Amino acid sequence: MLPREAGWGKRLPQGSNMAGAKEDYILMVVGGLTLDPNTKMPIVVMKDPDNKLNLPIWIGPLEAASMATEIEGVKPQRPMTHDLLRNMLGDLGATVEAVEITELRENTYFARIELRTRDGNSLQVDSRPSDAISLALRTKSPIYVAKQVLESSSELHDAAEQGGASDQNLAGVSRDKWGEILEKMSPEDFKYKM
Repeated sequence: MLPREAGWGKRLPQGSNMAGAKEDYILMVVGGLTLDPNTKMPIVVMKDPDNKLNLPIWIGPLEAASMATEIEGVKPQRPMTHDLLRNMLGDLGATVEAVEITELRENTYFARIELRTRDGNSLQVDSRPSDAISLALRTKSPIYVAKQVLESSSELHDAAEQGGASDQNLAGVSRDKWGEILEKMSPEDFKYKM
């Protein structure tokens, strides 16, 4: 099941900046982009600032290209989709306060973009994580991951590993094994080729 491509905003009370309690989320950054060696599908690897936690999220090639252009500082001649979103929000006087990866359900991640309107109201917009992350990269906004998502992801990977998944199948790699894999990778391994 795919997450909805576009969500309808829900108003939050004034002064509220996260949909969930702050202690239920962990600040994370994009650690890099890589490819699943079996499926050749791109993966964005989210990491906490202390490099103790990581979360791999499989994404599409176009979404990976969007992230890669921003990470590498490539400026297209014309605005790409996520550049357009950033520009529209800015022209409308809205700011991206944060991005939250909120849920893992049936092997699908869900996210939301926290916006602040020109008049100071908060607005939540449902999003795919790849779009939310691409927008956060362009607006220099923080990315938060729900602790429950990290726990569910770890349990999913642990169950797959116990089910006999090989080390080459990244879908079945536990959090500890991911740390091992990431430590052995060079910066070149994280470059997603466009």
